[in-house]
Amino acid sequence: MSAAPVSIAVFEFLDSTHQEIQSQIKLLHTLVDTIESSGLNQANRAQARRVLDYFNGEARQHHLDEEKHIFPALLDSPNAEVVQATEHLIQDHGWLEENWIQIAPSLEAATGGNLWFDTVELRHALEVFEALYLDHIILEESIAYPEAKKRLIGADTLGMGREMAKRRALRRDEVRAKT
Repeated sequence: MSAAPVSIAVFEFLDSTHQEIQSQIKLLHTLVDTIESSGLNQANRAQARRVLDYFNGEARQHHLDEEKHIFPALLDSPNAEVVQATEHLIQDHGWLEENWIQIAPSLEAATGGNLWFDTVELRHALEVFEALYLDHIILEESIAYPEAKKRLIGADTLGMGREMAKRRALRRDEVRAKT
């Protein structure tokens, strides 16, 4: 009996999250442009809330998905390049989180109609955030994901997908309970 193939659904989901992250970053650039040119209105306050919620929620869940299900198999690789790339990706998650912590207060202020933040500083932080994310995504899609697909043959990738969905459902329930 041969090992079960890796379910590509997990990797398609991870890839689609990368696409959504890039879309959210573009929306954030547009939002900063709009705030600089027109100030705040109800529409861009709502947009700030959606972007803030995305990066506080789904983007962080995505990092947990990788740290729980993808990176452990890669760290066990006999290939030093794969291990080094994985360690770099783990470190990236910390840098992305640190950079997000610089951005989030400005967006939180914007959702409340407050313009106490400097849009020039916000734009700079966003440019760093975008560059970090793009480099991170390229490394994952060029090295980490292809190698993980090989290393996870026979693993319960359907179970991984179920865990990822369950964790998100619990998070949604927690967010609803707070509102």
